[in-house]
Amino acid sequence: MDWGMKNRLNQVMPGGRCFLMPIDHGYFQGPTTGLEKPGETIKPLLPYVDAIFCTRGVLRAAIDPGAGKPIVLRVSGGTSMVGHDLADEELTTSVEEIIRLNASAAGISVFIGSEYEKQTLGNLSQLVNKCERYGIPVMAVTAVGKELEKREARYLALCCRIAAELGARVVKTYWCAKDFEKVVRGCPVPVIIAGGPKCETDFEVLEFIHDGMQKGAVGINLGRNVWQNPNPVAMAKALRAIVHKNVSLKEAKEIFQETKETCPV
Repeated sequence: MDWGMKNRLNQVMPGGRCFLMPIDHGYFQGPTTGLEKPGETIKPLLPYVDAIFCTRGVLRAAIDPGAGKPIVLRVSGGTSMVGHDLADEELTTSVEEIIRLNASAAGISVFIGSEYEKQTLGNLSQLVNKCERYGIPVMAVTAVGKELEKREARYLALCCRIAAELGARVVKTYWCAKDFEKVVRGCPVPVIIAGGPKCETDFEVLEFIHDGMQKGAVGINLGRNVWQNPNPVAMAKALRAIVHKNVSLKEAKEIFQETKETCPV
């Protein structure tokens, strides 16, 4: 692996672990609760996250260039919640733009098992071909659209392996309660846990992240379960402790409760 590729991966995943903060939701669902002003939303959370996952539009309009956090740039899109199919994505951002914005990595969704499987896997392959030339790591996002029932180990393992085979340097996928370790074991590149729908309770978030990390994931990519939480700083601090300090679930819950009491927002 070239020095540039290693350096950029280390920016996003210091020490091989990472807490990515996604704020790219608007690219398909428009205004999102908690992200009306994304720059203000993430400001108190920046000390706890390793990198921001966002689109070029939000990066230019809302993120302080002096914030000092690496950027993983969302470069696929072209669909919306009211459109025909969320899987009908294409590449939206050039490699020149990725370089111009000084992003540390690029992120793209693949919809395996959908009508647009070949198209989105082709998007991933094209992006990898171009980004490898400049030492830019590509993160594949194993998206399932609205078909939440697909979040089981056999399907997720299939998606992760294919994305890695096509050249993704990192794969973001969903946690599953059964056999998540098999998903990680079958993927030859690092696996990051996606947040998914907002959880019902605070501790539910900590529980599934702790389980996923114990079963081999190297990090997390959580947005709504952090910045839509009534106590986002407490949640971010507890999650960071799980990811980077390998604390127990009990310790993580204590960190959340203590921070919630001393820093209520």
